[in-house]
Amino acid sequence: MYICMIGTGYVGLVTGACFAEFGVMVTCVDKDEKKIEALKNGDIPFYEPGLKELVARGVSGGRLVFTSDMSEAVANSRIIFIAVGTPPKEDGSADMSYVESVAKEIAKYIDSYKIVVTKSTVPVGTGKWLKGLLSKEVKEGIEFDVVSNPEFLREGAAVDDFMRPNRVVVGVEGDKALAIMKELYRPLYLLETPFIITNLETSELIKYASNAFLATKISFINEMANLCEHVGADVHDVARAMGLDGRIGKKFLHPGPGFGGSCFPKDTHALLSLAERAGVSLNVVSGTIMTNDAQKVRMLEKILRAIGDVTGKTAAFLGLSFKPNTDDIREAPSLYLIGELLKRGANISAFDPVASENASKIFPDVRYCQTIDETLTGADAAVVVTEWNQFRTLDFKRIITIMKRPLFFDLRNVYDPVKMRGMGFEYYSVGRL
Repeated sequence: MYICMIGTGYVGLVTGACFAEFGVMVTCVDKDEKKIEALKNGDIPFYEPGLKELVARGVSGGRLVFTSDMSEAVANSRIIFIAVGTPPKEDGSADMSYVESVAKEIAKYIDSYKIVVTKSTVPVGTGKWLKGLLSKEVKEGIEFDVVSNPEFLREGAAVDDFMRPNRVVVGVEGDKALAIMKELYRPLYLLETPFIITNLETSELIKYASNAFLATKISFINEMANLCEHVGADVHDVARAMGLDGRIGKKFLHPGPGFGGSCFPKDTHALLSLAERAGVSLNVVSGTIMTNDAQKVRMLEKILRAIGDVTGKTAAFLGLSFKPNTDDIREAPSLYLIGELLKRGANISAFDPVASENASKIFPDVRYCQTIDETLTGADAAVVVTEWNQFRTLDFKRIITIMKRPLFFDLRNVYDPVKMRGMGFEYYSVGRL
């Protein structure tokens, strides 16, 4: 089977490379010719464990091709995936201009039956809108189908998520398109992966609903953590006991500085915008967003109260990405905290295994370090913002000797408060005394 993936961002590149691993012939298309040339040379534009090797195998095996020529890619493919960005507009709604532009380009080159699939996260109603748009643009008499096939890839674990997914969702209207999509995903059928076959609107909403619910779990446990600090409870015990209830589950009940990344902030706002246009109140989603915004402020206040006047003092940040195993800093809590501390005259040193280059484009005045020791030497405070594995086994006997002041903010609750204070640290965490 031949398919093409339009857009070589996170979703497009991971999905294309994984399909190629299944033996599908994949052409990845992007208008950025420099990016295409880099991909041909094996240069991956972002960090994702295992992806570089996967792309290399696909290219060497002749199953994965990169091009900026959409005409040939569309003509030679049975299935055309749209995997371009849908960034938020000022009102929080999804910007569909890239999807619209790509759809019009696709229409120019459709010369036989094709399936056009939205892989991008798009608002409910996009499938019907896309079908109408293509109907106006495609040559008369040529048939096509529109399918919704949302992605559920976690940054840092995307390859495994594609190869062994919790479910595959396909929104489709015709039997012909469904049969072809099932054939494409046949390797996952053999693994007994659950498939949800539904209409376009339901498929589109599933992605937003899933992300909004996970974001809500994070905001909920952060609110419980804040309450724990005032009543003398331990949020870890609260979360563990809650998670043992099968109706709740333990995942995403991890208190911290708030969620970030490319999905949860964008998708919760987009869902809220969609609901407002439909005249429906989503109070839980609205509360989730407000709680998350407030959590970042609360973490800043925690830091400022302990340090006092931060002018001229150095805060050492361990972690910049919004989560481990990615260089993605979009909406990362570290950005808010660093920005606010810089405004107040603080000096910032920072270390992240892969995200420093991205952060340096936003904060060029931060001192980006190559090691943990370099970051912490002479610091007035250490702030763990991302729970990279490198930060789980720190040498505190050494650290307490190189820091100017042994002030430690563990915003991911990696360490035990009693042990940390017993070693002489002024220790602060989230939801624990």
